[in-house]
Amino acid sequence: MEQGKEPGRGAAWLAALTNNGKALDGYAASVRVVDAALAGEPARYIAVVRDAANPFPRVRNGEVGLVEAWMIARAVREVIAADAAKACKRPIVAVIDVASQAYGRREEAYGIHQALAGAAAAYADARLAGHPVIGLIVGKAMSGALLAHGYQANRLIALDDPAVMVHAMGKAAAARVTLRSVEELDALAATIPPMAYDIGSFAQLGLLWRLLRVEHPDAPSARDLDRVDSCLAEALADIRADTQRDLSGRLKQPARQLSQQVRDRLRTPWRED
Repeated sequence: MEQGKEPGRGAAWLAALTNNGKALDGYAASVRVVDAALAGEPARYIAVVRDAANPFPRVRNGEVGLVEAWMIARAVREVIAADAAKACKRPIVAVIDVASQAYGRREEAYGIHQALAGAAAAYADARLAGHPVIGLIVGKAMSGALLAHGYQANRLIALDDPAVMVHAMGKAAAARVTLRSVEELDALAATIPPMAYDIGSFAQLGLLWRLLRVEHPDAPSARDLDRVDSCLAEALADIRADTQRDLSGRLKQPARQLSQQVRDRLRTPWRED
C-alpha cells in the first residue's frame, strides 16, 4: 500500500474506542474528532490521522502541522466553552499516533511553533478547568507533535509494543544533530533511558500512568478494546478522585521516587526556617 494511504493506528483505535462514531464535520481530513461515551459519560476523542491527499506534503504521514495543531486547539476549546457552566466537565481523550511535528519551510514561515503551542495550551486549559484529559499512545509520539497532542494530559497511557515509541526527534535527525551514527546512538540508548526510543525506556522516566500490553495493536480485537476501555475508565476515575489539576500526579509514579526525595530534601531547610 502506498505510504500515507493506510489509515494507521490512530485511526484504528479511534474507530474502535468510539464504536465507529461519526467524525464531526468542519475539521480537516487529518484531524478526526468524535463525541462518544467513556465509562457511560459523554467524552470527546481526538486523533491526528494520515492523509495522503493533504495539500501540505509534510503532514501526509500523520505529522502535526499548522492546520492540525490549530484544529486540535479548536476541538478542545469547543468542549471547554460548551461545559463552562457545568459542574462536571467532559473528559477528553487524545488518541496519539503522531510521526512528528511538520518540519517544512511553509510551516516555519507561518509559525508552526505558535500553532503547536496553541494546541498544548488548549489541553492545559482544559485540564486546569477540570476536564479529565487522558492521552492514549498507540503508535509514535514524536517531537513537538506529542507536546501539542496529549503531553498535557492528566494521565498518559501507552501500549506496550515495539512500534510504540516516544522521543524528541527521529533517529536519523538525532544522528545529524549530534554528529553521531544511528548505531552509536543505539549503543548509548542501551544504557541511558532518556536517549532510547522504546516505550519500556520511556516508562522508566515515570511519565506514564499505565503501560498496557494488547494482542493486536494494529487492529484491536474485542479483548484488546475491552482492556484499553477499562484502563481509560480507571484513569477517568483516578483523575476525578484527584484534587490536583496540575501534572504533579506524575511525581507519584514509582520511577519518580528518587526525584520526589530530592524535591522533599530541597524543601526541608526552607520549612525549618
